[in-house]
Amino acid sequence: MLSKAVNGGLTVFIVSDSIGKTAETVINAVASQFNANNIKLKKFTNVTSIAKLSEIINRAEKNNVILAYTIVLPELCEYIEDVAKKLSIEIIDIMGPTMSKFSEVLGQKPHLEPGLNRKIDQAYFERIACIDFAVRCDDGKDLRRLKEADIVVTGVSRTSKTPLSMYLAHQGYKAANIPIVPEVDPPQELFDLPSYKVVGLTIDPITLQEIRKQRLKAMQFNKNADYAKVNRILDELDFAEKIMKKIGCMIINVTNKSIEETASKILSERGEL
Repeated sequence: MLSKAVNGGLTVFIVSDSIGKTAETVINAVASQFNANNIKLKKFTNVTSIAKLSEIINRAEKNNVILAYTIVLPELCEYIEDVAKKLSIEIIDIMGPTMSKFSEVLGQKPHLEPGLNRKIDQAYFERIACIDFAVRCDDGKDLRRLKEADIVVTGVSRTSKTPLSMYLAHQGYKAANIPIVPEVDPPQELFDLPSYKVVGLTIDPITLQEIRKQRLKAMQFNKNADYAKVNRILDELDFAEKIMKKIGCMIINVTNKSIEETASKILSERGEL
């Protein structure tokens, strides 16, 4: 086989029916095992027609390069293989062998739809946006964006509002949380929301007392502070319940419930979210 390297260098044409990220990643990974300074990449994206593919192959022949491709449409792959063989162009089918093996083992035919991986990436970025929203709207911050939320969690301190919001964000929901404290009137924005978007969290007072004691200990505060006294906790829970009933929202007792259980209950009973 003749070397495609010229003066110690190599040019690779990357051809994809999508954005070419997969092929670029693979080729860069391989190139890192050699003298990458002498390896140049040229990327051609959204190649979905034989006409466009023909132009690229002609350029590959004239420039004496390797053609690496991630294309799922069989007719385009066959065209590359046939023409490359006639023109003695070196080719690398990055997806084909792997996809064939998957098909063989699973006993299924591939979807053969260009860009499916890009759609998966889009879902990933949407989750990142939800996580960013949860961080920005944590603990009553940025109330102006509250109306954008899919779910708004409310309750007294240490009822797992923040962990629940972050978990919901990872599931693809914009989740905010608002603390309820007797000395502070809840923001009007909370009452302006549709009641189905709001979820109130309550908890057994003795369980909450233990959680708060552990919190005070971890923060090296006085464990006998009012924050962890039962009478104070009962007052907070009573005040919170009145607020939740005024809103008309779902109320969940999170005593001995995992974050996943609470989230599952919210999503199963609020199918319209």
